[in-house]
Amino acid sequence: MTPNTDTKLSALWEGCLQNDRKQQEQLYRMLAPKMLAVCMRYAKDKDEAQDILQEGFIKMFKNMKNYRGEGSLEGWIRRIMVHSAISRYRKAKTMVLVDDFAEENIPVSTSRNGNGLEAQELMKMVQALPTTYRSVFNMYAIEGYSHQEIGSTLGMSELLSRTTLHRARAILKDKLNQLATRELRCLVG
Repeated sequence: MTPNTDTKLSALWEGCLQNDRKQQEQLYRMLAPKMLAVCMRYAKDKDEAQDILQEGFIKMFKNMKNYRGEGSLEGWIRRIMVHSAISRYRKAKTMVLVDDFAEENIPVSTSRNGNGLEAQELMKMVQALPTTYRSVFNMYAIEGYSHQEIGSTLGMSELLSRTTLHRARAILKDKLNQLATRELRCLVG
């Protein structure tokens, strides 16, 4: 965020602390696109991501007095979104044991503009991972959690977290290789 944006965010935050509904709406509109992108990494589709986003903002507004000013406000809100996604994951109790995983077909768009893999294509690949794989991959590769933190948060061992990440990466690598092979075939003939 730019200093000007930080100032605006701080002003909105102060208004939100006073229960000013207009300030809350403005804060939501300002941060929702970024936070939706965070939620999309954990969700299987946009509808689920929007549900996580709403749950996250509700938690944020309920707990806003708990923000102590340590670290960035946006980072604090981002953590709430991640924890909302993880909470949803826990409630669903759809944790898949690594040994029970049956690889899914991951549909990937091959439309390109000549600049290599597009972010949306990679996002589709990550979203198509089974819930456990997607959560561990996002928490480690995107959010920077350690395997110990992931294990503690998701109720699995550190070793299972490492194994799940390894397998998620292998699945993504395989899908990228399949995509490259398809494109090569299209170019050749």
